[in-house]
Amino acid sequence: MPDPVLTAAGLTKDYGSFRALDDLNLTVAPGEVVGLLGPNGSGKSTALRIMLGFLRPTAGRATLAGFDCWNQGVQARRNVAYLPGELRLYETMTGRRLVRFLAGLRGDTPGPEVDALAKKLDIDVDRPLTHMSSGMKRKVALLTVLVPKVPLIILDEPTNTLDPTMRDELLDQLAAAKARGQAVLFSSHVLQEVEAVCDRVAVLRRGKLVHLQCMADLRGGRAVSATLTGPAPAAGPDGAALPTDAVADGRLSLTYRGPLPALLDWLARQPLTDLRVEPQGLGPIYRRYHG
Repeated sequence: MPDPVLTAAGLTKDYGSFRALDDLNLTVAPGEVVGLLGPNGSGKSTALRIMLGFLRPTAGRATLAGFDCWNQGVQARRNVAYLPGELRLYETMTGRRLVRFLAGLRGDTPGPEVDALAKKLDIDVDRPLTHMSSGMKRKVALLTVLVPKVPLIILDEPTNTLDPTMRDELLDQLAAAKARGQAVLFSSHVLQEVEAVCDRVAVLRRGKLVHLQCMADLRGGRAVSATLTGPAPAAGPDGAALPTDAVADGRLSLTYRGPLPALLDWLARQPLTDLRVEPQGLGPIYRRYHG
């Protein structure tokens, strides 16, 4: 297995007596997309800023492409493209000039891929940013991140202000980056986006990593919910006793992993109505920690 592009080892950040990040251990490998989940205040932005060398950790260490993110920050940042959640752009520039300027800081010269990607994102890169809407500025910022073929892309709430079509296009671009071997780390509040594109998901709560989920394992499960019209079954589709929380207030809710015919056969023999069988999603896992 290739060495990780990004490694966080025991990352901790204190602000006086307040601990914003508590012993975070996480890696991101080449060609892997990892999502960071958690509400405001969970430590996502603090973690990203330490990984980018913007904040010095109180304890622990982060490395990017083999460089220490704090002590070798310039070398580390040459290997990453970053989209912050709150944009601050040089608005007197055109989109094209901004892309060239930021690429030049890395020693790159962007080519025809700028116009090809701008067309996909439906933006006029020769218009000054000061004449653009917030959604258009967000798309220009995405252009500056997606054009460089750096080892790591870091995105903080990347779909803010994007319409549904552009959100789908962004997810397609992240899948293409993954196929090229680039690593992607992004935080989002939209679970469906994370489910669609991520290989692993890290859930943060009050600065601590409380859950690390491999999405391939999650996609193999199914969430079943229905209204009971008769007695609750004693056993589930696998023959084992139902969990104690599977039935409540006349509703059946369970997660099943196994062959679909066995599940359908079991459901056909139960007194149910209003039945829903869906791929298992991140919702139940996220609600376990954040309500």
